[in-house]
Amino acid sequence: MRRWFIRFVGFVVCGVLALGQVPIEVTVWWHTGQPDELAVITAFVEEFNAKQNEIRVKLVTIPEAEYTAQVRAAGLAGKLPDVLDLDGPTMANFVWNGWLIPLDRYITEDLKEDFLPSIIAQGIYPPDGKIYALGMVDSGLALWGNRAYLEKAGVRIPTSAADAWTLGEFEEVLRKLATLPEVQWPLDLKLSYGVGEWFTYGFSPIIQALGGDLINRTTWKAQGTLDSAASVLGMTLLQYWIKQGWVVPASAGDDAFYGKKTAALAWVGHWMYGPHLRGLGNDLVLLPMPKLGAGCRAATGMGTWAWGITSACKHPDAAWKFVEYLLQPEQILRFSNANGAVPARKSAIAMSELYKPGAMLNIYAQQLETIAIPRPVHPAYPTITSAFAEAVQNIIAGANIYEELHRAALKIDQDIEENEGYPPFGR
Repeated sequence: MRRWFIRFVGFVVCGVLALGQVPIEVTVWWHTGQPDELAVITAFVEEFNAKQNEIRVKLVTIPEAEYTAQVRAAGLAGKLPDVLDLDGPTMANFVWNGWLIPLDRYITEDLKEDFLPSIIAQGIYPPDGKIYALGMVDSGLALWGNRAYLEKAGVRIPTSAADAWTLGEFEEVLRKLATLPEVQWPLDLKLSYGVGEWFTYGFSPIIQALGGDLINRTTWKAQGTLDSAASVLGMTLLQYWIKQGWVVPASAGDDAFYGKKTAALAWVGHWMYGPHLRGLGNDLVLLPMPKLGAGCRAATGMGTWAWGITSACKHPDAAWKFVEYLLQPEQILRFSNANGAVPARKSAIAMSELYKPGAMLNIYAQQLETIAIPRPVHPAYPTITSAFAEAVQNIIAGANIYEELHRAALKIDQDIEENEGYPPFGR
């Protein structure tokens, strides 16, 4: 009887295997950010598992504050999952360490063309030109305005990225707003966010609009670029705005624009749409980044979390099927609606009530197609951002601008030199 039972079980197992009904398990790591994001991602996993029998996705959630450190530890220990959710600026370091595989063989030309160029730029690893990560959404940086104050000051209100204020106009707007009795500070730069990634995301576009940058993206040297005349000019503008008394100090908190309404403009991203709308209602208006540079050049921050497949994945085709499912326009739109970020695909933007042409937040989409500059896709990015943020903090406090940027450039180049140039970069 026992022998018969064993044969029967073996027959059943072999039959199931023959029918392809033993699913491939794909482990996915996700950073737990906003609760609404987690709810949508969890729903995506459940729906994907329910719609087919070949693949079973196992979702592992890790607190955002610990996430990147856990990925690094897993990478060094050879214990990475199959699919990673990763913050865009960390991608180059992960690729350099050999933890991600290129996705190009899965990405058709039509799919690539439908993505925002900013998403593609963030996902390309410069040494080989291949794409290693794709996001469902992107972020955006622009100016939020209090329409009532702008109209009272008699200033022009731009309606598109092409229509943005020039540097001269922008500073004249700040002067006029400063004369209004309701306005204590014309501009909130979110200095209350403190030293960190915001200083790079929010303020590197100032130097980039003027022709500077955080690092030379061909030689991968910071000296001569971060401390160039163009970069110094950009930080001179920032320091000048502060010295004029136009900028909300960090000590004033986060709500000068949308709460106390003592600020008329807020230089910040899409994530403040909800608080701003609740605070200002019909007086809320979204404005493009000002054209600070010669030739009416502007720049905007961009980049956010994206999906990649690890080198530890034994079934990359199965892993891609799940990633591909997440990247469908309908899923992207659901995720965008949950967290408010810019849909990563043009077809999803066209369906979005917030981001489609003529919608409230469309300027973010316009800018991501035209003036977005990714943060440097380089393994030394952690040093690049920390050195620049420290320099910005000191510049805000009144320090010598060239000295601070030069010191930051030296720190970056020293890190790169200590890592022998992070080959194959700079070759």
